[in-house]
Amino acid sequence: MNAAAPTEPGDVLALTETTFAGAIEHHDMVVVDFWASWCAPCRRFAPVFAAASADHPDVLFASVDIEAQPGLAAAAKIRALPTLMIFRDGLLAQTHQGGLRASRLAKALETARTQDAGRG
Repeated sequence: MNAAAPTEPGDVLALTETTFAGAIEHHDMVVVDFWASWCAPCRRFAPVFAAASADHPDVLFASVDIEAQPGLAAAAKIRALPTLMIFRDGLLAQTHQGGLRASRLAKALETARTQDAGRG
């Protein structure tokens, strides 16, 4: 996971308390994976998340290591791992607890796009 902004499809941006708000505000759609290194479901989900990033280059895929960023995890009220939050136009559109299959993640992204289609 990169600390710098992703430059290639499949890259995932590692967020911190300092960078979280800016990432959400400056991208139309952001998917954030809250995870921990000791979490087996998180490790199983990581390749699915990275592959989805490559498949959706118009979406910012980011992650928060809850051990390195406990304040951010607390502010987001993370209670289960992994937890995904999908933001659209700076607003939380969806939250999913537990790892998702690739097809379910793709469906969640499409739903988030559709939910927001009427705004403008």
